Parts: sequence; structure tokens; C-alpha cells
Amino acid sequence: SDWSADSWSDYGSRDKPGTTLGRTVPDGNVLFPDIFHTDHLLFYERFRAYQDYILADCKASEVKQFIAEYLGKVLEPSGWQAIWRTDVFEVLVGVVGVNFSALKAVVQLSEPFLCESQDGSFTLECMQELLELKEHQILLQELWVVYDESGEFDQTALAIEHVRFFYRRIWRTWDEEEEDEFDYFVRCVEPRLRLHYDVLEHRVPSGLVVDYQSLLSQCEELYEKFLNVRNSISSNDSDSEAENVSMVEGLKLYDKVEHLKQKLKLIENPLLRYVFGYQKYGSLQAKGLRPTGAKVTHVVPWIMTASLLQLLARDKLCPESCEGLEIQFHCDPLAAVNACYEGDRVIICPGHYVVDGVFCIADSVELEGYGLPDDVVIEKQGKGDNFFDCTGANIKISNLKLVQHDAVEGILNVHHGKTTLENCVLQCETTGITVRTSAELLMKNSDLYGAKGAGVEIYPGSSCTLLHNGIHHCKEGILVKNFFDEDCEAPKITMVNNMIHNNEGYGVVLVRPVMASEMKDASAQGTKGIFLFLEETPKTSKSSIPRFLDCIIVFEIGNTQPTQAGDDTACAEGSRQEQPGCVTDELELYKRAETSEQTENNSEIANVLGATSAKKRQMHKKRLSELGFTEADDNLMSQEMFVSVEGNQFKWNGKGSFGTFLF
Repeated sequence: SDWSADSWSDYGSRDKPGTTLGRTVPDGNVLFPDIFHTDHLLFYERFRAYQDYILADCKASEVKQFIAEYLGKVLEPSGWQAIWRTDVFEVLVGVVGVNFSALKAVVQLSEPFLCESQDGSFTLECMQELLELKEHQILLQELWVVYDESGEFDQTALAIEHVRFFYRRIWRTWDEEEEDEFDYFVRCVEPRLRLHYDVLEHRVPSGLVVDYQSLLSQCEELYEKFLNVRNSISSNDSDSEAENVSMVEGLKLYDKVEHLKQKLKLIENPLLRYVFGYQKYGSLQAKGLRPTGAKVTHVVPWIMTASLLQLLARDKLCPESCEGLEIQFHCDPLAAVNACYEGDRVIICPGHYVVDGVFCIADSVELEGYGLPDDVVIEKQGKGDNFFDCTGANIKISNLKLVQHDAVEGILNVHHGKTTLENCVLQCETTGITVRTSAELLMKNSDLYGAKGAGVEIYPGSSCTLLHNGIHHCKEGILVKNFFDEDCEAPKITMVNNMIHNNEGYGVVLVRPVMASEMKDASAQGTKGIFLFLEETPKTSKSSIPRFLDCIIVFEIGNTQPTQAGDDTACAEGSRQEQPGCVTDELELYKRAETSEQTENNSEIANVLGATSAKKRQMHKKRLSELGFTEADDNLMSQEMFVSVEGNQFKWNGKGSFGTFLF
């Protein structure tokens, strides 16, 4: 679309006769007049309105002033009707004036009197009395402008829609107390606006949306309590014990509010919301053993033939004795998994299966393809959060190719228990495999590629063993999350003989918070750092100054980029023309240098991960000491990250083999 000023404007067009906005019929039993349809605006329509016309580069404390100035330019001061909507009633009113500084309209009841309420108790006399109590002034955001074909009130309807959306979806009660040196649009409006549209377009996991709404409600509730405590202190000049108690309570509430605000900002940030994710998952319930105690083998044939049945009986169903074996046949893999109980087994015959749903595996079952992974393909169609969700105590998936499309979350999530993935191919869409806290993953002889996030995400308190796998063509290869402020233990990681190559970023990334001491050391020693700006303003902005959401520092620890082969290689390079017979020696030197580099990469990853874990353990012991536990049992309270990194190869990763993401 062409978003030039000539083709679109929030201010409408006075030159063209008639309205350019749609109309909608209000819900309910009362025959209200039609209203302007303005709640369908696109992201860039709202983005441009807030940035270019309404808020510009204002500070948080100037928001109301800037909105009032905007309304003064575009709003018709009188002569239009609107439906006044609250949670309990709707009534038709006429606007006779506007109090721009208070963002309120001066109204009177329209004739004939039209009103609809939940219990029918709002009569004409009641509404007149209510308006008198409000001095006939009501918030503009509570008004829905009545439709008019002339186009005279288009800009009025749009302006009120922008104000209503802002105070319902963008503004937070604590924003006004934010530091004023920051651009409010960049720091708050843009990320919240993006989050709103990402949710509408199903680009955010539903669980994360629920978490965000819950955090927002908690923060609003605690902030209101904090304000009440603060106001009670400020109104009392005495230095009594009760006031001291209130001050302590206020400080505690303030800390809680700040903690919740930081969590909200992480989810609002379009990059960090996927880096940190969310922990909750309680919807999967295990069935347990069958009432009869029997264990069933489920067979999913693409096309069942006599020869295939004979081969199955020989290789899988009755390799020794099939006495008492119960077999069930299913038309698709999802139906077979849904029919499983504890200890069941699913055998999927060669074929290309397209499923519209999520594999929720809550019992210890085995899911096995009969043949090579490329012969047994399960492809997901339709939008959805997940593809495979595993919470069973001991799940095994083998000899399958999983293909994911149009997803919100990763291809496989291990929430609880242990999941073994063997001899599989995973073609990803968003992130790859996520190993949540307290979960365990064993992945071996498998191939994973195509993730727009990390190929494997390892959460604190989890256990992840990667043996002889290929992880390639992802945004990042492996992302390890080890947060100092988490109560859970550090992840336990084993990586042996994996090939991690052709990823856009690093082969392995460690995510952790930056410490104040490290910032000082980095400044003193001149540590090499890269400032990554997460989101840049779209090109539709008139401003020539680039805007950014936030700044993250990524420190490159160690020699992560391919190194020079060394003096021996240089000698070989220099003597290439003089000694044609040394080509074999030169190749041997390159091979030796490459092997040495890979060994260094493995050692470096193990050392940095181990050092990070040790620092977390020290912080944990210090915290316990502050609480009075001075003799904590190292065996019980150890936060050491178990790391075994050997024989892995890192090739052609965009930023190198290993990096640390500090936030």
C-alpha cells in the first residue's frame, strides 16, 4: 500500500464530498442510530497517527497536553451526536461543547430519549440527575460518534477512536511517573501497539497472552495499593511507628510493582518476548494405565497391504511372541496418540500425513515411524500455538519427519518429564525444540533446521542431552537460558559430536543478565561489545532521526570467529609456489588447525557456561546467607551447571561459534 500523505490522512479530506468511513449498527434492543465504524484500523494507521499527529516526541508527563492540542485542531466543538457507553447503560446524547484540557465533552440528552441498560432502571429523570452530578461533562473515550454521510464528522470520529484506543490499550496508570528523559512513543507506545496487533494476528502464543493479562492485572492492583499507602504517608506529618510501618509496606509494594513492570516490558518487546517465553503449562492431564491394565499397540497405515502387514508382524508386532498383544488401527497419527494410555506404543507406516491439531502427550508412550524419517512425514496444517507438547514421564519419538507451518510456538515443547527424540528430522517454522524448567530432553542422531528463532531453547532447571545431531539454518543454533534471579537450578547440558552450522547468528548463545561489576570491568578493559537495536521505526515515519525500542549489549566472549591457522599454515601458504610437493602437508596443517579450533570452541563453551553457573551458585549462597542460612548444604543447594561439551563442530555460523546475550 502507498502510505503517502496524499493517499491517507487521519484528518480526513475536506475536498471530497461524503464520508470515507464505514458504518455499523449498534447491538442491543433499542433502535439507536448507526455509528461510525472506526475500530478496524490497521497497525500503520494507528502508528502514524500517534507518532506524527498526536504524541510525536512528547515525554510521559506531557501526554495529556499533546492529546488535548491534537483534539483542539481536529475535533468539531459541537453539533454532533454520539452514543454514551458505560458498563451498565447506553444513551444517546448531543455534544454542545468540548473541554479539551480535561479530554471531556459537554453533552445533553438527545430527543427523543433513547437509553438501554442492563436492568432497565435508568429513566429520563435518572439520566438527567447523573449528568448534573457530572456537570454534563463525560470522557470523550466513552463516546461513539453517530454516523453522518456528509463527511463533516469523519475526523471527529477518528480522533475519538485514537483517544479511546490509547487509554484502553496503550496507557498505564504508572506511565506518568516514568523517567521523562525518554521518548514516550518509542519506550511505551510502539512496543505495546505492536504487541496488540501481534496478538490480533495470532503471532503470540495464547499462554503468553494469558500471562501478560494476568501480570497487567496484578501490576494495576498493586500499583493502586502503593498509591493508597503513599498518599496516606504524605498526608500525615507525624513520625509515628504506624507511619514507619507504612513506609516499609510502601517500599515492598514499590519493589513488587517494579518487578511486574519489567516482566511486562519483556513481553511487550517483540524480540525478548520469545527469548524469555513463559513457564506455565497445566492443561495436559495424564490418563495413566488402562482400567484393564493392558498395553496396546496402535498402528497407523497410509495404505494397508497384505505385504506391509506381514512385514509389520515380523519386525514390530510379533518379533518373538504376539500372544495377548492388542492392536488397534487408526486413520491418522493424531487419533492414535489421543487414544493412548500409559505404556502404549504407536507405529506409523510410511506415508505423508497432514494433521490439523496438536499432539498432546501426557503419558509415557512411544511414537515410532516404520521406515526412514523421510518416508514417514507428519505435516501440520492450520494455525496454532504448538505442534508437539510433551509432559509424560518417559516419551520416545523416533524415525519421523515433522514439518511445521504457520505456527506461533516451536515444533516441540518438553514441559515436564523426559522426552527422547531419536533419528528424526524436524523442519521448523518458528523456534525449534523448547526444553522447559524441570523437563529433560535426549536428542540423538536427528536433524533440525529452519527455525526463525533458536533451534533448541534450554531453560533453567532443565536437562538437555544432544548427541550426534545436525542443527542448521536457524536464527540461532542453541540458546541456553541461565538467569541469576531464577530460583530453579541451572540447566544440565551435554553436547557431544553435534554439527552446528549455517545458522544466522551464533552456534550457541548464553542468555543471562548483566551484572553491575561486569559493566565496570567491561568499560575498564575495553571489552568488545555490539549494541543491537531491536526494532527500528518503519519507513513511514516523517522523522529523520531513527527510533529504537531498546538496546541490548552482546559481548563476544573469547575468539568466536574462525581463527587463523597459525604460523605453520602461514609458512605453508608462503612456500606454496616454491615447494609444489608440500600440498599434502599444507592440507594436513589446515586440517590440524581446524581440529584445534573446534576443540577450543568446545572448551570455551564448557568453560563459560560453567563459570556462569558458578557465579549463580555464589549469588544463591549469598542470598541464603542474608536470610540467615550460613551453613547451606552444598549438595542440596548447588546451582552448578553440569556441562559436557565434546567433539562438536561449528561451521559457517553468521556471528561465530559462541556468544553471550546480556540483558
